[in-house]
Amino acid sequence: MRRSFSRMRHRDRRRAGLLLFAGSIGFAIGMTLAEATFPGYNVAHDFLGDLGVGPSALLFNASIVFLGAAFLAAAGFLARAFRVRLLPIAVALAGIGAIGFGLVPAMDDNPARMIHAGLAFLAYAGGGLSAILAFRILRPSLRYVSAALGAISLVGLGLMATQTWPLDRGVIEQVSVWSILLWGMTTGASLLVPSSTSRKEGVPAGSRSV
Repeated sequence: MRRSFSRMRHRDRRRAGLLLFAGSIGFAIGMTLAEATFPGYNVAHDFLGDLGVGPSALLFNASIVFLGAAFLAAAGFLARAFRVRLLPIAVALAGIGAIGFGLVPAMDDNPARMIHAGLAFLAYAGGGLSAILAFRILRPSLRYVSAALGAISLVGLGLMATQTWPLDRGVIEQVSVWSILLWGMTTGASLLVPSSTSRKEGVPAGSRSV
């Protein structure tokens, strides 16, 4: 019975990893293609929300909704695979924010723009916190990388929220979003490959409370 439960948790661990990896790389590809097919789009100056209302809107919005759905589903598997509380909540919030980011584009009218900004904040905050909270479920070689990516993303979010631009505003947002995507890819890949401890004990590595 115990071995069966351990195998089920191991499957949930891999499913969470697959969803994090697929969602992150899927959005990275979609976002890059949307930027390349948007005439006059300036990565250093324009916001990502501009892609959601331009000629590449369908591609961009579909890819970020896919990211959000993948993160939301991954949150459930993370909660089952590891004895953690805060990490699945943060991942779920990031997923909800990303879905909303794609479903409520940054239109010119004020209510829609305000809702869009709130959902963007939720996506960035949830993503950054997820990378930091994942510290305890990752193998030692990735823990500090994960925490650093989360910190970088949250610093970028803080700069955007306060409209403080040490660099071009587009660069700040790109750094923030790519930190989350890199976290999703590396963490997802790590969860797909069982650690030596996991293989010996049949229990997902790092299954401790957060």
